[in-house]
Amino acid sequence: MVRPRAIIHLDLDAFYASVEQLDAPALRGRPVIVAGPSRRGVVCAASYEAREFGVRSAMPTARARRLCPGGVFVAPRFPRYEEISSRVFDIYLRTTPLVEPLSLDEAFLDVTRSEALHGAGPAIALALKRTVKEEIGLTVSAGVADVKLAAKIASDLGKPDGLVVVPPGETRAFLAPLPVSRLWGVGKVTESALAKLGIHRIGQLAEAPEALLAGALGHGHARDLRALARGDDPREVVAGEEAKSVGAEETFEEDRLGQEDLLPHLLEQAERVARRLREGGRKARIVTLKVKYADFELATRRCTLPLATDDGKVLFEAARAQLLRTDLTRAVRLTGVSASGLDPLRAEQLGLFGERSGPQQTGEPGSAAGAAARRRESLNAAVDELNDRFGAGSVRPATLSSRRGRE
Repeated sequence: MVRPRAIIHLDLDAFYASVEQLDAPALRGRPVIVAGPSRRGVVCAASYEAREFGVRSAMPTARARRLCPGGVFVAPRFPRYEEISSRVFDIYLRTTPLVEPLSLDEAFLDVTRSEALHGAGPAIALALKRTVKEEIGLTVSAGVADVKLAAKIASDLGKPDGLVVVPPGETRAFLAPLPVSRLWGVGKVTESALAKLGIHRIGQLAEAPEALLAGALGHGHARDLRALARGDDPREVVAGEEAKSVGAEETFEEDRLGQEDLLPHLLEQAERVARRLREGGRKARIVTLKVKYADFELATRRCTLPLATDDGKVLFEAARAQLLRTDLTRAVRLTGVSASGLDPLRAEQLGLFGERSGPQQTGEPGSAAGAAARRRESLNAAVDELNDRFGAGSVRPATLSSRRGRE
């Protein structure tokens, strides 16, 4: 007999805001809102005290201030959140190597093979919640089920600091009374299409004829959603899945117009992405530009590089080329640069006298391009070292320094 899977979904409660309250005890019990300092920024996280006023993640900061005038607004501290997240995930890894991170504060764990040593899934989840609270000082909500979908929904329903268990074989019954919006792949458009068919609950979706659904959603989407509604989710927990992209973006204090106004921002974003690539030991082959206009319309453009890179100059030139493919006559409120198609850095062999062997990033070893590439690598390494020593942004391209002086 095949043993039912035991999958746990763990989600740190109001993570960024909770870290701020952890580090500053005077903030505990108060409505804390983590948001970009720009008046045109958005909310990254809100404590449960702030949520009582209607403040939510991704809400414009200006609106959050109107809803919660007595809130404590703090700028995000991502290095600190990453540090805490790493400590929490180390706790998870003590129980099972099958930990699939979804974000800094969220993960799936497959503890099926850990039950003999640590007890049943619910007992493991309870122990992990207790350990995170004792060692880190944060609360985490947990859902336990035999499929990913149900475990995720269960932890959401238990927030904050809850533990919801879906017994093996009861996923379909657990899902049936819930709104269809709880399912992955059901956004506002799909939810509206289902409502026109009189389908509002997951149980109704599970019982609906597939032909009826296909007429409204298309055959593939209808088949997949109906399977999920019936609790059919065979996806495995994928341990240590690496990030697929690295990005940086900025919402401007005032709308920007034209290439000259936008290029300094793209350069800064490209340099930030390049530094993160180098820190992670990765190079990227695909560069994507994101432009959000003043009316919130979004445009994206991408290109594939001939060779993978971790050089900010190369990323910037690619982003600049994509900018020329957008409408530069319209006011822009946000730009972003991201890099994907990530490859690990290849170790280069050293010859007897220390010379590098093997192909270079942008040219053969003896070519002028190869020499330029080596100079760029040396320069990037030196800049990284200085920024590590004196703080991020201590050293930046001269173009960026000029821009800072004008603003």
